[in-house]
Amino acid sequence: MIKVGLIGKAEGSVNKENIAVTMKSGSLDVFATPALVALMEEAACAALKNKLEKGMTTVGIKMDVQHLAATPLGMKVTATASIIEVDDRKIMFHIEARDEVDLIGKAVHSRFIVNEDKFMAKTNAKG
Repeated sequence: MIKVGLIGKAEGSVNKENIAVTMKSGSLDVFATPALVALMEEAACAALKNKLEKGMTTVGIKMDVQHLAATPLGMKVTATASIIEVDDRKIMFHIEARDEVDLIGKAVHSRFIVNEDKFMAKTNAKG
């Protein structure tokens, strides 16, 4: 059952693949904002692991993110997502991300529960 208070976590390390210069979101060798957003979404998905009916999944529909501090190469980063609201098929999360020193980001994120087959059929009909 999906309910307020469920928590998910995701972690990784800053490496050459997820820095701003590689991801083309900046010119520095620091953890990229798109990588931060992806880590935050991963944490939100982790909060829902084994909570959805068979054939159902969630898709991200909104992310209001603040990237508060830079993180250098080699440092570990962790995102923690907490469900703060459930409204039928819409789920809202508060997410915080930290490196080994600082709070580096926070976000409010919304995901929507969808039927995998129906969603992919509609998406593939575009092509």
